[in-house]
Amino acid sequence: MRKCDLGLIGLAVMGKNLVLNIERHRYSVAVFNRTVERVDEFLTEEARGKNIVGTHTIEELVDALETPRKIILMVKAGKPVDDFIDKLLPYLKGGDLIIDAGNSFFKDTIRRSRYLAEKSVLYIGTGVSGGEEGALKGPSIMLGGQLGAYKLVEPIFSRIAAQVDGVPCSAYIGSDGAGHYVKMIHNGIEYGDIQLISEAYSLMRNVLGMGAKELGGTFARWNQGKLNSYLIEITADIFTKIDATGNPLVEMVLDEAAQKGTGKWASQSALDLGVPASTIAEAVFARCISAIKGERVGAAKVIKGPHEKYQGNKEDLLEAIKQALYAAKICSYAQGFSLMREAAREYSWHLDLGRISMIWRGGCIIRAKFLHKINEAFQREPNLSNLLLDPYFKEVVEKAQDKWRKVVIVATELGIPVPGFTSALTYFDSYRTARLPANLIQAQRDYFGAHTYRRIDKEGIFHTEWMVKDRPEIRMD
Repeated sequence: MRKCDLGLIGLAVMGKNLVLNIERHRYSVAVFNRTVERVDEFLTEEARGKNIVGTHTIEELVDALETPRKIILMVKAGKPVDDFIDKLLPYLKGGDLIIDAGNSFFKDTIRRSRYLAEKSVLYIGTGVSGGEEGALKGPSIMLGGQLGAYKLVEPIFSRIAAQVDGVPCSAYIGSDGAGHYVKMIHNGIEYGDIQLISEAYSLMRNVLGMGAKELGGTFARWNQGKLNSYLIEITADIFTKIDATGNPLVEMVLDEAAQKGTGKWASQSALDLGVPASTIAEAVFARCISAIKGERVGAAKVIKGPHEKYQGNKEDLLEAIKQALYAAKICSYAQGFSLMREAAREYSWHLDLGRISMIWRGGCIIRAKFLHKINEAFQREPNLSNLLLDPYFKEVVEKAQDKWRKVVIVATELGIPVPGFTSALTYFDSYRTARLPANLIQAQRDYFGAHTYRRIDKEGIFHTEWMVKDRPEIRMD
């Protein structure tokens, strides 16, 4: 019996769709699931008549594969990944390959890579973006691990990935945890993007009084221009869905946004690396405050905000929201790419940021028309420290800032929360400010904790006894 090209563990929706995608590209796949009944169900339903082999034990799965064995894990991040690695190891040999295609934390991937290297087993941490549809029709794929391991599966992943202009949205990102790190940042940018779109919707609905039909039409028009993206496209579609009650379905959805942790991880990484990523972090916090629905309902009954209504021109504000959305989106991406640049230094990865932007053009959730502009920016300046310094993005944000500020002012005056728009604008203003008030912060730190400070006119580290009149400063180095 001919051995299968690839194995896959985990037959939830993403796993099943990825298997079907792989098989459609003429690769044979052996599958296993912890609940083995799912294997049999899959074979009699979606996989019926396809070149897919069902197995009921780990040993049977491994035995069904050609060598070197290549096994994809499509299981929940965390302990389940470690558990399956431990179950696989007794049956694997040197040179066999495990591919973790779930949303694993990148530091776990680094740890697992080292652990498996000691056992001569190859390991690839693979970010897969695109959701259920992407897994089936072609996702964006970010692979990190040994280069030799990548070459074993490059033909497969290049074929099953989304294709844009004949180029696969799949690439080798770098060693150990690089693939999962880049996927994590993708998700962080996604959090920011989604939050900004929701704030635009809130202003359009609550300030301009736009109903679902008008909202859908507006987002559909915006999707024909520079805001063209998957998220704008699906937002337009969402407003067309009518519930059985006769109401737009979106208005029947409870305003509690869930999260799976990747946005939080991206924000934590920003804190660890000392990289400002306020828009990504605010998007996470916005979901947190949405989750305390009961408290908010109670607070709304006793805490009153402004009573004013917007008196300005509707079309002017709508255009301002459109421009603010694009400018704030650029800042969210700028934060994400700055994070990847710093992480590359910290973890000794060689990240090609332009190439990363190109594999996000198709298959993934944040695919957008303007991603080619990011690639062009890094082609012009490979060592670009921030997207806001690129001529294209600099000009766009500078031109949009007046309307962007108007949106934030109107929202503030009317009591409409826009943490994404506001944090992105503050990021822009902070980044372009040569002297921030951090000098006072450092003086305070030195006053109460002797944390020292540096001067603008002398080299070295200094400390001052601030409470004693006329006590000179002390050079600490």
